[in-house]
This record gives sequence, structure tokens and C-alpha cells, in this order.
Amino acid sequence: MALPAREQVKYWGLAAAVFVTVLWFLGDVLLPFVLGGAIAYFLDPVADRLERMGFSRVMATGIITVIGILAFVLLLLWVIPSLVNQAVDLFNMAPTLFANLRDFLVERFPDVMDAESPLRRSLISVGETIQSRGGELLNTVLSSAAGIINIVMLFVIVPVVAVYLLLDWDNMVARIDDLLPRDHAPTIRRLASDIDRTLASFIRGMGTVCIILGTYYAVALMIIGLQFGLVVGFVAGLVTFIPYLGALIGGALAIGLALFQFWGDWLSIALVAGVFVLGQVIEGNVLTPKLVGSSVGLHPVWLILALSIFGTLFGFVGMLVAVPVAASIGVIARFAAQQYMQSRLYRGLSDQDPE
Repeated sequence: MALPAREQVKYWGLAAAVFVTVLWFLGDVLLPFVLGGAIAYFLDPVADRLERMGFSRVMATGIITVIGILAFVLLLLWVIPSLVNQAVDLFNMAPTLFANLRDFLVERFPDVMDAESPLRRSLISVGETIQSRGGELLNTVLSSAAGIINIVMLFVIVPVVAVYLLLDWDNMVARIDDLLPRDHAPTIRRLASDIDRTLASFIRGMGTVCIILGTYYAVALMIIGLQFGLVVGFVAGLVTFIPYLGALIGGALAIGLALFQFWGDWLSIALVAGVFVLGQVIEGNVLTPKLVGSSVGLHPVWLILALSIFGTLFGFVGMLVAVPVAASIGVIARFAAQQYMQSRLYRGLSDQDPE
């Protein structure tokens, strides 16, 4: 006999309370394990495909691990140092860039940009603030990441956790399935399948789209000669998961930098703009339809809300779990709406056939 609905709500509410409590008090400790789990989840389809090609699970995990180590070494030796150096240079050049913008506006709009103009003072203040706060933030991040404890956690524990979870992923899923309450196992499997489909479409699909577009933007802008092309590409790729926002932010930043660097060279400025136009065409017509699908069930506003709430409450680890939690809540809400639409509370007596 199944538990009454009131008892089920009590137990599921208790489980949610335990989850929030653990996340609140042990968020920093759980960070490498959450990262490792996310990497394993991202790579599980690759391991499954290698298994279908004839490799054992151990061999598939070993191949993925070797490729991952090579990619990490490449990032550590070339991409990350260049990214940090360009970010520092961009912060340091902020006052100069805003001074150039001020001079440009003074030349074109002298009445608006007089010596006591609020807009002129604001431009000067913004440039100085970006230089001081941006550099301070970057130095804080770098100094905290340079600690031996964080290095051990992020560069040793995360790969180890990811490898072990990837190796035992199918066994863990089967074990969890065995522990499901028998009366509700079919419903839970159905909801879990919907959640997994949503997460797979978003995390794996959009994650791949972000990596491809970020790499494309960075390489194309550096080929054109944009001074901070790697930073712009990284920023644009990072926020691509929100439709149009990545291209909007990256395009505005790139074109703004191009105007200062290539002023008068309209071909180079047009090429920078063309990079983002082409990127949007590729994303909308090739990448997103192929890798994500027409619908992932995560509205951008709902996703931003989840990231904001969990990031504020639980820090970086909260932002990592925000997407799975948002997807789970969305699937459960749709399931609850379907149950309501089929209930007597919604249908009443009007939907019954006359006797």
C-alpha cells in the first residue's frame, strides 16, 4: 500500500531540507565533487559510444582521461596565461579607452561633453572604477586559486572524482534504480528520464555550443588582429547559453574595442562585426538545432533566476547545481500540471459523459 500523499510530502520535504542544509554548510567542501560529477555526466555519452565501438568501460575511461589530460596541459600552457594577461591588460587600459571615448564625444558633440558635463565625469569615473575594481577582483581570484589547498582540490580531486564516477556511472544508475520505492518507481523513472533529457540537451548540448562558439570567436578575432580577441571570445562563449546574450555582449565589446583600435580602417571593423553575424547564423541554423534541439524546457528567464538565487545563497557551487535543480523543478512542475489537468479538481463534472 502506497504512503498517503501527506506522508510523501513530509518525506520529500525532509530530503529537500537536508539537501539545502548540506549545500549551505558544506558548499566549499563539495565543490570539487560537484565539478567532478558534472564532468562525468558531460562525458558519459562519449564513454557509451566508445563502448558501442567495442572498447570496455575501463578502456573508454582511459582514452577519455588521456585526451582530457592533453587538453588540460594545452590550456594550462597556452590559453590560460594568455587569457589572464589579456584580461589584466584590458582592465589596465580601461581609463585610456574611456578617455578616447570622451575625446571622440567631445569632438563630435561639444555641447554635450563640456568640462563640467555629468556624462564626461561619469566616463572618467567608470574607466577608473573598472581599472581598480577589475584588477582587484582578478588579483583576488588569482591569489585565492594559487593556494595549495585550492590547487589540490581543483587539479587533483576533481579529475580523480570525474574518472571514478565516469567508470562506475552505469553501475551507480542501476543501484539507484534498485533503491527506488516500488510503488512509485515507474513515475520516478519517467520524471528522471525527462530531467536527464532536459539536462542532456542543455548541459551537453549548450556546453558544446559554448565551447565551439567561444573558440571560433577567439580564433577569428585574433586572426583579424583585435587586441583582446581571446578575452572577448571567452566572454561571448561563456554566456552563449542564454540566447542572443552571448553575441550581444561579445559583439558590443568587440566592436567597441575595434572602433578604438581600427578607427578609420572600416574593413577591419566590418570584419569584427561579420564574425559575430556569422557566429549567430552558424549557431541558429547548425549548432543549436543539431546539438540542443528545438526545446530543452529551460526558459532563459527561469535559468537566470535559478543561477542568481543559488549563486547568492550558496556561492559558486550553488551556480553549478542551479541548472540541474532548475531542470528538475521545471519537469516536476510540468508533471504536476498534467496531473492537475486530469484531476476532478480541474475537470469537475462537466467532462463526464451523460448516463
